[in-house]
Amino acid sequence: MCRWQKTLATASVDTPVGKVKRCHNGKLPVHGNVEGKLAKCEEFSLSSMATSSCISIQIKLAMPVNPAHPMAFSSHRSNGMRLFLCEKPSQAKDIAKVLGANRRGDGCWVGTDVTVTWCIGHLLETAPPDSYDARYKRWVLADLPIIPEKWKMLVKPKTASQFKAVKRLLGEARELVIATDADREGEMIARELVEHCRYRGPISRLWLSALDDASIRKALAALKPGTETFSLYHSALGRSRADWLIGMNMSRLFTLLGRQSGYQGVLPVGRVQTPTLRLVVDRDRSIADFVPVAYWAIDVQLQSAGEQFTAQWRAPEDACDDQGRCLNQALAQQAAAAIGAASSARAMKVATERVREAAPLPFDLGTLQELCSKKFGLGAQETLDIAQALYETHKLITYPRSDCGYLPLSQHSEAPAILAALQRADTSLAPLQPHLQPQRRSRAWNDAKVSAHHGIIPTAAASDPSRLPAKHKAVYTLIRARYLAQFLPNHEYDRTQAEFDCAGFALRAVGKQIVEPGWRRALPEALTPAKGREAPVAQVLPLLHEGQDCTVAGVNLKDLWTQPPKPFTEGDLIKAMKNVAKLVDDPRLKQKLKDTTGIGTEATRAGIIQGLLDRGYLVKHGKALSATPAAFSLIDAVPRAIADPGTTAIWEQALDMVQSGEMSLEEFVAKQSAWMSKQVERCAGLRLTISGPATPAGRSGTPWKKKRKSGTAAGKRTRKPKTAAQ
Repeated sequence: MCRWQKTLATASVDTPVGKVKRCHNGKLPVHGNVEGKLAKCEEFSLSSMATSSCISIQIKLAMPVNPAHPMAFSSHRSNGMRLFLCEKPSQAKDIAKVLGANRRGDGCWVGTDVTVTWCIGHLLETAPPDSYDARYKRWVLADLPIIPEKWKMLVKPKTASQFKAVKRLLGEARELVIATDADREGEMIARELVEHCRYRGPISRLWLSALDDASIRKALAALKPGTETFSLYHSALGRSRADWLIGMNMSRLFTLLGRQSGYQGVLPVGRVQTPTLRLVVDRDRSIADFVPVAYWAIDVQLQSAGEQFTAQWRAPEDACDDQGRCLNQALAQQAAAAIGAASSARAMKVATERVREAAPLPFDLGTLQELCSKKFGLGAQETLDIAQALYETHKLITYPRSDCGYLPLSQHSEAPAILAALQRADTSLAPLQPHLQPQRRSRAWNDAKVSAHHGIIPTAAASDPSRLPAKHKAVYTLIRARYLAQFLPNHEYDRTQAEFDCAGFALRAVGKQIVEPGWRRALPEALTPAKGREAPVAQVLPLLHEGQDCTVAGVNLKDLWTQPPKPFTEGDLIKAMKNVAKLVDDPRLKQKLKDTTGIGTEATRAGIIQGLLDRGYLVKHGKALSATPAAFSLIDAVPRAIADPGTTAIWEQALDMVQSGEMSLEEFVAKQSAWMSKQVERCAGLRLTISGPATPAGRSGTPWKKKRKSGTAAGKRTRKPKTAAQ
């Protein structure tokens, strides 16, 4: 019996070949109801070359497998192609170019036995409540909580045409290669389509760290089996469903409670956004409640062998606060008078130590956002968008949404080529040439500490950064500098600390003498002319020895005030979200949390902050963020558990367990549903008092334009011109 006859026998379908009518495309209709009522099926293709044109019979067979699972496997379709599924059109174009798929098709690039198609972000979205029951179109307290028994996904209307193209291609493919971004969200973008379209063929994973040709070819030669990344999908799906449960139920609940108190706006509540908002509210309150305290300091100008340097008065501990600031004005005045009357100060102890600083790690996204906020005033989302453009459009850097600053050892072999390309592209790097050591292996090269992605570094596809837009150039220069630093020596300097006695009062002078600039040569400020805004250079002390007398050249008694905490910038807030375990007060939560646990992910934190700005919960004043009155009211109203960053961090750890296989997706969603239902029950009877104008439903923006009066100026005494950080 031939292969196609065996298949027909297995299918138990009467399909006499003689009765089949040949179709114009070579495919033939199947007689009888092969699929029947089966929800899960598989497709086989058989061909006969008995005639000059190919006759293809398509038969649908029952397959008792989960279509979303990577182990769902079928015989290859003889007339199918290898399909690459990318996350966005630009990514597809880059991969198609390397694969030789140069002919433009309907929503795809076509080559010999290979097709490259793309999503446009998520082509599917979680169905809204009214998709489960029409009564949910109206917001009613009695309907809460809303917990879907079976989750639904809907095709996004804006990208429906591309969905149709992808669905058609999945139906024709014999093999699928997922080539979306190499992270949880990228995995979900592809896998939700695999499940929705019921694709059951073999799946491989293209794990890309950069989009230049060389990196794509390297990744193509090392495809991962689909099973290796499947757990990322469940982790992302768990995150999505948790966000839906909290967002849909809690936003409806608090909006309805707000209406009962006369507030007509929408009060969005989110699993991550609300704890993030609380961080800012708490910071603003600490600023508003801050009471400044006066303290005094004395700078003493000393002279030795014609060289002048500065020493500071060391007040006795019993006159200082916990940060060593003198709170006793009379004592400070007495010391200043005595030191000023003295002719010299004697060196009692002089100690010098050699300090070696290793190069900082390459950037992860959060650290890049933090530094770009500090140096350039860039918002978190703006930094991410620029980094994404440097990755996708310009091909100058590796994957930017990384949470890791370390590099794999295997990548070290590419260093000479990358360094050479960087120097060819930018002649301003010429002064570094004698100092670069391509064979040098810094602490950044550590396989044990590399997560799904490595640090953000330049690619070998380097080009002159002067051709980039100004902001893109600034961000790229930072990323490049951190990479170059890995191949330069340690930064070394001698730190000298000298203790003096002057009229019975203790003084201390600290100096720094650079011995080896090392990796600091690579910093952008070292490669560009000074513009006058740089921080003052640390003083260099003259040669001192114990017992030496130095002339007192001047005394400056400073009348200072403690300062309130600084408002969050977007970079500061990103850092706080990453290291939220340090901010958790609850000892039980703190014990459970890992030090590295954060809220949100590298890919989502910028969007969360932007969402809070758009909804009018936060406003920006220059670089500083502050909370609006509605934000204060909301944080005061919601249950502490929902606004507590520690609670969200616990859920983040649970999602990591889903990813590692320690917890199932179903168990995670069930726990989240039960917890959320309890919160609804507890809050249903609350009475809210909401301040500030309403934000209309479906509209974004910043309705509060005026800065809160309780900002950084709280409690300041304006007569004091000098300040010092608390």
